[in-house]
Amino acid sequence: MANARIVVLLPTYNEAGNLEPMLAAIRENLPAADILVIDDNSPDGTGQMADVAAAADAHVKVAHRPGKQGLGVAYRFGYRWALDQGYDRIIQLDCDFSHDPKDLPRMAGLLDEHEAVVGSRRVPGGGSDGWPWHRNLISGAGSLYARTILASSVHDLTTGFKGFQAGALRKLDVESLRTDGFGFQIEVTSSLLALGIDVHEMPIRFSDRKVGKSKMSSKIFFEAMMKVWSIRASTRRLARARPDVAR
Repeated sequence: MANARIVVLLPTYNEAGNLEPMLAAIRENLPAADILVIDDNSPDGTGQMADVAAAADAHVKVAHRPGKQGLGVAYRFGYRWALDQGYDRIIQLDCDFSHDPKDLPRMAGLLDEHEAVVGSRRVPGGGSDGWPWHRNLISGAGSLYARTILASSVHDLTTGFKGFQAGALRKLDVESLRTDGFGFQIEVTSSLLALGIDVHEMPIRFSDRKVGKSKMSSKIFFEAMMKVWSIRASTRRLARARPDVAR
């Protein structure tokens, strides 16, 4: 879509060491895009740094939230904001450089052909760099578990690097999304598939963060795996409600 309005959603919590280089990298690789920093009142001053960046660059917007409420809450806010502002393409990625900003033009191009695109570590050409073997094992097993329970055609359900045509997000009832963290990523992709939306997997190399502390823990990951069953129930309801599904 020529001249599509693109926004990149960038949730932050204590990302003072990553924010400025990430904003610069996004602007370099996708110069026409706007960026919405969604900060959950980071005690390290990330929100204030974002305000300084926004004052210097009209492409940078900032949303301040009252406290750490979770990734799912931040993204739901970002989806609603982007749709209300009339953006044609919405892309989300982590601020810690685990998702490479150099992949943004490729994702933006693919969104001209597909309603939704996910950056996938689990298709040919994709993978993880810098992870210990046990983290790869846990992540791979969890992904296979979720795929099996949900009968998903998408291989990487927990990826946080996603892009959407606005129409795809409008079909998705954002307020009905209830999970958080990895569970939220699974729920979004599974709900899109249940609605019959075309979800394309784009191979990426995922890198462990170099600056700051990871928010990921085994507890968060296994809680997400437990929520897969409730996600299956909700996505089955979505699929049954589709007019093109035979009853």
